[in-house]
Amino acid sequence: MVQLVTEGVSIKVETFYQEAQSNPLISEYLFAYRITIENLTIYEIRLLSRHWHIIDSANGHREVQGEGVVGEQPIIAPGRSYQYTSACNLSSEIGKMYGTYLMENLLNKKKFTVTIPEFNMVVPAKLN
Repeated sequence: MVQLVTEGVSIKVETFYQEAQSNPLISEYLFAYRITIENLTIYEIRLLSRHWHIIDSANGHREVQGEGVVGEQPIIAPGRSYQYTSACNLSSEIGKMYGTYLMENLLNKKKFTVTIPEFNMVVPAKLN
């Protein structure tokens, strides 16, 4: 697990190799990741959008941008957290992701950026 706090917002990331949904014979590797966003501020925040950088050791770099996460733009109260799980497919056994969330302070309507820490996606057999 990796964790980073930016602008009073904690981002924790856990990754899981999805062996049953992967097919190494045709270079398809699926990784799930669970993100926990904790609001350490004194005001409500809303997650507006995401911007991901995905590095695949076989296919280089790609970017993904969009509104919210998993179809939602959650509002997170002070001291509370929001958790979601998503997935990423790679063409190799090793990759990584990092990015940013655009958030809004609902008290003063100011937007701010929160950094998503870089995390690795590695097929467990590669770690031996």
